[in-house]
Amino acid sequence: MIRTERLLLRRAEPRDLDALHEIMRDGEVMRYWSTPPHPDMATTVEWMDRLMAIDPAGSVEFLVEYQGRVIGKVGGGVLPEVGYILHRDYWGQGFASEAMRAVIDFAFAHHPVDHLMADIDPRNTASARLLERLRFVKSGHAAKTFCVAGEWSDSDYYRLERP
Repeated sequence: MIRTERLLLRRAEPRDLDALHEIMRDGEVMRYWSTPPHPDMATTVEWMDRLMAIDPAGSVEFLVEYQGRVIGKVGGGVLPEVGYILHRDYWGQGFASEAMRAVIDFAFAHHPVDHLMADIDPRNTASARLLERLRFVKSGHAAKTFCVAGEWSDSDYYRLERP
């Protein structure tokens, strides 16, 4: 568990299912994600089962809670990869930045990784700006890395070296 000025970052629990389904079924939120929006609760249950099965000793996978409400997910199940997803009602308020800073600090303090990586759709300019503010550096590009609902998207790769 990690506390920031406004957020609580914690492991997923079964009681989080409804909040996560609300996020994962939203087409706008999932626009640049590597899978389509969840069409039903069963899809979110399967996704959440995988999320809760991640060994906390080797990961930095957390839910983002604000004022008692789960508003997203941050971190990564397999280091050095990290990322985030937030309920759209909380975009543009600094929550992703605050959560990612905490995860970056936690990852470098508790795991023997020499860098962190993020993979984003190049059309997601808000995420690119956020990663750059967090001192990630664009380290590569690949074409047609994900096919979601019949639409191919590319990937831009970002890297943050251990301080």
